[in-house]
Amino acid sequence: MTNSLSGKVVIITGASSGIGEASARLLAEQGCKLTLAARSLEKLESLASELAADTLVVRADMTEPADIAAMIERAMERFGRIDVMLANAGVYIPGQFADGDIDAFSMMLRLNVDAVFRCAHAVIPIMTAQGGGDIVVTSSISGHNDIVGEPVYSASKHAVQTFVHTLRRQVAEAGIRVMSLAPGPVANPMQWLVEPEEQKRAVEEAGSHLASEDCADAILFMLARPPHVTIRDLVILPQMNRV
Repeated sequence: MTNSLSGKVVIITGASSGIGEASARLLAEQGCKLTLAARSLEKLESLASELAADTLVVRADMTEPADIAAMIERAMERFGRIDVMLANAGVYIPGQFADGDIDAFSMMLRLNVDAVFRCAHAVIPIMTAQGGGDIVVTSSISGHNDIVGEPVYSASKHAVQTFVHTLRRQVAEAGIRVMSLAPGPVANPMQWLVEPEEQKRAVEEAGSHLASEDCADAILFMLARPPHVTIRDLVILPQMNRV
């Protein structure tokens, strides 16, 4: 048994590339109405022009609380409800903590953690009033394992995991599901695999990375479960991942 997504209103942050873009394309095929948010308005408009879906484009920096508030306001003005918040925007900064840029690490925490908190906080009253909804957070295998080469990134995803697990129980009675997708390495620009040829080799030849489309498929699976089913955590790994 599956849950139809046709007509569902979905907000996707970090929608201009990677998992966000792949999710937008797949959810558009399911008949969803989309609000696409990211910092690059040009990329968002290009993506929206290719989608056969009712789509709102919003330029928004998820480290700016005012941008998050404006994104929610515009989505409500356009569609009148929010069924899914896909809190996907994030950044990956690995490396030795002692040698790293502390301001860059702080920015990563604002984007990977604080922005997730703010997106969830903004939609919970709306979803409660309308009788339910789904909050899906793009987490990482780093939220389940302590990765020595990425202490601050791992810390950000551990924070997200704890948030998902506890918030889920607070809002369940309101009909709101809170779920986490935790992929291993994904072949997208966040992993510095910028060129499509590099991404294809990492996925199809090396087997070291997932494709963004793999993550979008997993998100669709989570959202398509019937209302009584919550996929609290879904961990997906490339076949050759050693974690």
